[in-house]
Amino acid sequence: MHASAGTAAAGPVEGRAPMRVISASLIGSALEWYDFFIYGSAAAIVFGPLFFADFDPATGTLVALATFGVGFLARPLGGIFFGHLGDRLGRKPVLVITLILVGAGTALIGVLPTYAQIGVWAPILLVTLRLVQGFAAGAEYSGAVLLLVENAPEGRRGLWGSFAPMGVSVGMMLASGAFALVSALPEEAFMSWGWRLPFLASLLLVAVGFWVRLKLAETAVFEEVQAKRNAEAKVEKAPLIAAIVREPRNFLVVLGARLAENGLGYLFPVFGLSYVVNTLGFDRQTALTSLMMGYVVQLVMIVAFSALSDRVGRRPVYMFGALFSAALAFPFFAMLHTLDPFWVTIAFVLALGIGNAAMFGPQAAYFSELFGPKHRFSGFAFARELGSIIAGGPAPALSAALVAWASGSSWPVAIYAIVLGVVTAFSVWAGPETYKDDIRAELAGGAVDEPPLRRAAVAA
Repeated sequence: MHASAGTAAAGPVEGRAPMRVISASLIGSALEWYDFFIYGSAAAIVFGPLFFADFDPATGTLVALATFGVGFLARPLGGIFFGHLGDRLGRKPVLVITLILVGAGTALIGVLPTYAQIGVWAPILLVTLRLVQGFAAGAEYSGAVLLLVENAPEGRRGLWGSFAPMGVSVGMMLASGAFALVSALPEEAFMSWGWRLPFLASLLLVAVGFWVRLKLAETAVFEEVQAKRNAEAKVEKAPLIAAIVREPRNFLVVLGARLAENGLGYLFPVFGLSYVVNTLGFDRQTALTSLMMGYVVQLVMIVAFSALSDRVGRRPVYMFGALFSAALAFPFFAMLHTLDPFWVTIAFVLALGIGNAAMFGPQAAYFSELFGPKHRFSGFAFARELGSIIAGGPAPALSAALVAWASGSSWPVAIYAIVLGVVTAFSVWAGPETYKDDIRAELAGGAVDEPPLRRAAVAA
């Protein structure tokens, strides 16, 4: 029988250091997404002429944005590999390894020779390091979320889980700010060495995150899983297969829920930045500042929407975000076309601070609650990152291709955004509500590995 929140065990954070748990998750997520968005900003602005110089400017930008999507191809593989380790060995060792890999890949991009210096090896090395980033990032966010959610007090998993997506906003805000600062350099300095500084700065986040994560304890939920395994002398050999076979509907819910959150989470800021600067001719530094304001608002609203999901449920908040994003599609591009700094800022604020925040905030707790603790890391990481291939990875390049096909018009991209939002809203509507579920349920009273949908039905 699935226990309700009211009958669950005392909060997992008892006897632990809540601020250490929160800071470890937030810093790691900030690093991962600082690194990923630094790459996205560079792909939109500088990688075309520096690494794909054989192409005309428009095609070079398109190819550079395509390499942004390459990182997503490695993410599910990283989710499988590190998710398996996380379910078998623990959350902590995975979080330390992925932090180092993501940071190292980013810093090395900052010292890469360009096409003019080493020819075709420049884009080859760029793509290779992008794959390293993606492989490690495939489990970094999932691990950071589980560290929070599995240590959260009952009834506050949404709020606690929000610190991981807050880290994402912090990382993206830092990335936007870093690029805005180096964009103020003279053009020649920016294109020769200025763009490298944000990549090299990631080493600072790696150092801080590594120090914090080494001092972490394992999550209370994983310790209980290990104790049960030791008592039964039984180890689940393939946690990912268990997650898919035992909870197939929830696996599909995660895939569908990712479409708008991840796809539009890259379409609006990454493609939107490229579109307003390269197609519409808007000032680059002003555009980056507007984007950074969007992330500032998102940072606050992620907490608000996550806390709201603890009160009214994950599904209504998530569906609101998906439908709001769909409704915003045409107005977003209309505001960009004004070339007015005020309306460009409003466009990014609405897209990131309302639409994306309402999905991204509750997602941390929701995806964790959809899988049982013995295979939670594998199911969460793989399903989430598989959704990245379908949604986030191709979104900027596909959007650029649609604009090229429409001779510079944005209407096909707006329709694409609407489709993503509607499909996500339907997927979440078709899924279970989980905010009152006991996250340790499969550890108690014979309910081992029973799918959340079935547990909810029994509880009802």
